[in-house]
Amino acid sequence: MAAAAVLVGVSGVSLPESQPAAPAPVAGRSGLAPGSAVRALLERRADAVLRRDEAAFSATVDPLAPADFQQHQLALFRNLAAIPFAQLSFELDSTAEPGLATDTWVPPVRFQYALANVDSVPTRRPLGYVFARRGGSWYVADDRGNGSSRGWRGPWDFGPCHVARPPSGLVIGHRAAAVERVARLLGAAVADVTEVWGTGWSQRVGVVLAETAEELRALVGPEFAVEGIAAVAVADRVDTAARRVEGPRVVLTPRAAEQLSDAALGVVLRHEITHIAARADTVEGAPRWMLEGFADYVGYRESGVAPPDIAPELVRRLREDGPPHDLPDDGDFHQGGRRLDLAYQQSWSVVRHLAERLGEPRLVHLYRRVALTRDPGEVDAILREETGMTTRDLAADWAAALPADFHP
Repeated sequence: MAAAAVLVGVSGVSLPESQPAAPAPVAGRSGLAPGSAVRALLERRADAVLRRDEAAFSATVDPLAPADFQQHQLALFRNLAAIPFAQLSFELDSTAEPGLATDTWVPPVRFQYALANVDSVPTRRPLGYVFARRGGSWYVADDRGNGSSRGWRGPWDFGPCHVARPPSGLVIGHRAAAVERVARLLGAAVADVTEVWGTGWSQRVGVVLAETAEELRALVGPEFAVEGIAAVAVADRVDTAARRVEGPRVVLTPRAAEQLSDAALGVVLRHEITHIAARADTVEGAPRWMLEGFADYVGYRESGVAPPDIAPELVRRLREDGPPHDLPDDGDFHQGGRRLDLAYQQSWSVVRHLAERLGEPRLVHLYRRVALTRDPGEVDAILREETGMTTRDLAADWAAALPADFHP
């Protein structure tokens, strides 16, 4: 909804007492080319996480790296070991080989993973691994790539993880009480969304609770303005033609996870889960009034909150300026403060108006058609076919009904 890498909890981690004094005899000394040796190294690294083998994971880390990096890697392993992965691998995304005299190599590496009970397909995210050659062996020597910032970071990069595994998905965070609270509410939220959207989605959701603004930015990406939002639904890649969605997640802010009441948090979860359920049927650039209005409609549908309390800014505008003349524009969703609140509230009100005119099954059908186009002319044609109204007609019909809806 409207809506540097310092690792938490690393400083107290001590290294195992028996660190290798010299490089262990691993792939590379057997005559493997560097690319093959690094691939074998990454395979052992992934296998160590899946088998919860700390010693094997530590053996992939450069024994001559600074102590703080070795400590960071040990903390990372313990955090990763707490996550139930259905699939995990580190992939060398390169056919190039380093020069014969090169002892440091920074090829593209991707972290491929799938969360158990959540992901039907794996997702891939770039890492900033730096490899060092010690004698005939290669090791992970750094994770900051060629610059000062690391590649993608997951919740396990920000401290010890607490995990809850309700039947409806997976919740990952750093505070047990907040994680368990979200897990307790998740099943009902998924059921409420499914009641409207239908069963043609996985009905399982991955929820991540960010601890800090830094973690939130890492998880949702730089395109989101994280200030003032309660949650964001994200996905790494979407192919609507194949109906394939990689890495769908609901990311909750610290404020949402800890300060909202159960009722308010339920609204947030239903809103974001609606985006997850509909993601395979939603293209980038589809009209935001439909995307956000529909998600808010589902979010508030079982909340018991009265319309004037859902849309106070809309009520204020009705009293001061009268009904609006147009549907919310996509640009309104890039504003802040009251303008952003008004855009969401107007969109919820438009979709609620459509639900009352069409009924929920026809509303869902309309969403599926509108959300698959970014062409305003095509949106207008779809509305005419499905409702008998153009976009302008819908705006006028909605505006005429607003005073009776809100009694301003």
